[in-house]
Amino acid sequence: MDNPNFQLTLRPTISTDLEIHYQFQLNEEANHLAAFTSTSFSDKETYFEKYCKYLIEPSINNQTILINGIIVGSIAKFVIGEDAEITYWIDRKFWGRGIATRALKDFLSLETTRPIYGRVAFDNIGSQKVLENCGFVKIGTDSGFANARQTEIEEFIYRLEG
Repeated sequence: MDNPNFQLTLRPTISTDLEIHYQFQLNEEANHLAAFTSTSFSDKETYFEKYCKYLIEPSINNQTILINGIIVGSIAKFVIGEDAEITYWIDRKFWGRGIATRALKDFLSLETTRPIYGRVAFDNIGSQKVLENCGFVKIGTDSGFANARQTEIEEFIYRLEG
């Protein structure tokens, strides 16, 4: 998988993908960097109940990320209030290989809602670089309670225009 010519594919997420996605989000380091996770991220039943609903919600574009046919993450557009936002999660084993950047670039060609926002913990340098490499511009900051850290932290807000 270290080959930069790996075959990256996005496809709509299906319910059988959720078991693998659930396992990815249990990683402690990934949770720490994501910071703003669910209060019940380790509760499998709650996770499946929540994400099964998301799969049929028309305002959410859920895609599964595959490398050479192997599920390595997920990416989605969702709406909060009036704003479209992006979220993604890459299996910890695959960090640092450019997968998130390639997946986000591909996703943004499928999901054309603009503007679209990304939020990232102040110390999640990897995700900041992913957003910037895909044309997002840092437009501000916010703070909030980060469940994964059990404290309030700062987050950076990024926007991608048309």
